[in-house]
Amino acid sequence: MFETLTDRQEKILGLVVRNYIETGQPVGSKTLVEQYDLDVSSATVRNELAALDEMGYLVQLHTSAGRIPTEVGYRYFVQKLLGEFRLPLHEQQMIRHQFHQARLDLEQWMQLAAAILARTSLGASFVTAPRPRSNRFKHLQLISTQGRLVLMILVLYGGEVKQQMLTLAEPISQARLSAAADRMNALLVDASYDEAVVRLGHHLDELESDVAKLTLDVLRRSDSRTITDIYRDGLMNIVDDAATRQAVRVLEERTLLANVLAETQTSQDGVQVVIGGDGRWEELKDCSIILSRYGVADQFSGTVAVIGPTRMSYGRNVAAVQYVANLMSSFVYDYYLEAPER
Repeated sequence: MFETLTDRQEKILGLVVRNYIETGQPVGSKTLVEQYDLDVSSATVRNELAALDEMGYLVQLHTSAGRIPTEVGYRYFVQKLLGEFRLPLHEQQMIRHQFHQARLDLEQWMQLAAAILARTSLGASFVTAPRPRSNRFKHLQLISTQGRLVLMILVLYGGEVKQQMLTLAEPISQARLSAAADRMNALLVDASYDEAVVRLGHHLDELESDVAKLTLDVLRRSDSRTITDIYRDGLMNIVDDAATRQAVRVLEERTLLANVLAETQTSQDGVQVVIGGDGRWEELKDCSIILSRYGVADQFSGTVAVIGPTRMSYGRNVAAVQYVANLMSSFVYDYYLEAPER
């Protein structure tokens, strides 16, 4: 994916990226030699800058100007040169204290996470609420209402409750409805959609078959729905920047945001960095997104992320996203798995 660089080229590329992130000014050979005490001549540095330019890691906007990183240069820096970075201890303590002061309330924690990330990154942030990797059946009730109408209440793990009306061919007693609900609860305990399809292969009578169809439909739609609860902060940090103004669209359009999350986080966990849209999203061509899943593996998970210009402090922002994601994972464990059933 990357052309091979020598140790000296890697060092010079890293210095250019860091200097440009800090100053916003193109970086020339004179600056590198004078500021970083390089043990080589300006001519040698110029040759290396030209080589990095030819390989696509740097670009020179004007003939006599210094160079700035390209998207490929930023990617190489993040993947190979960034190294380990941690937030200063006092910032970690302050963030942890803010979360510990908050009550064990999902909405409050989502809002707090978004606010902390926006403030720490000086960019925009978004946090999606945790949801099951796949929805699982918990229990259902069948309640006779009037005539041939029956109310089905289906509860999924994670607290989601769905209500559906079922119209029967003829009125059925509440005792018969309760018996059908008991059988479905026994068959479908803790089942995902795929598991429910297999378990419902047993012989079912007409009422149970109707209930099974509704149940499968609810599970299928719950698994396929796009993200619903999104908490944003820091939009004003980027709307005045011409390079990142289009990125606001990502935070405002649920479909686009859902696509970004689906394509970046289907195959891996941990912190990920999307630079310039990675060639997939035109709206992100001048932006970077740093994002991470949080939650309990294979059970409940959401996403925390910051978005800003490609010229951002990657080390600090990666550390902030990772730290907040870890805190949110602890919250999810306490909220869903340790706290009394909701």
